[in-house]
Amino acid sequence: MRMSACRALRALQRRRGPGSLVLGARSWFTAAFVASVLLAPTAVSAQHLVIVVRHAERADGGAMSAAKQTDPLLSAEGEARAKRLAAMLADSGITAIYATEYKRTQDTAKPIAQRLGLKVQTQKGQDSAGLAALLKSTHAKDVVLVVGHSNTMPEVIKALGGPAFKIPDDEYDTIYFLVPATGTLSKIRY
Repeated sequence: MRMSACRALRALQRRRGPGSLVLGARSWFTAAFVASVLLAPTAVSAQHLVIVVRHAERADGGAMSAAKQTDPLLSAEGEARAKRLAAMLADSGITAIYATEYKRTQDTAKPIAQRLGLKVQTQKGQDSAGLAALLKSTHAKDVVLVVGHSNTMPEVIKALGGPAFKIPDDEYDTIYFLVPATGTLSKIRY
């Protein structure tokens, strides 16, 4: 599904408030990135896009916290971030959503899934290679959202042809955009 640059820009303006004609630097960057992906030449438009995010903030304070839990819920800040993610990606053309079996990834994906009328498909957190193979075989021309963890996101991105990298344990605010056919990886903070 292709979206016009004007439509992408209007979606970002709606997010800033009614009657807003001023976009911040982040919004301009997001609009430019979305427009470049959606308005690319026909050969590139056949390539799918994988949007990868880490789950939002955990209620237990994170993996390094003394109160660390095995399967924590999202904190209030994490719930708010999941709603912001849904608002930002609502017009991105997502046709499938994958998340691991943990509450924090499922709860991060829930607002966008509800907004788009999609079901969150569960994939084992320890099976990054299986998820990458599934995306390659089942979603070759789709825009897919993957909600993972700081250790699984780099594995999935690398398995889909992206670069190797690490995500700090305290980083919850980055959206990664991967074009698997070219290995192009871009990121924005939200």
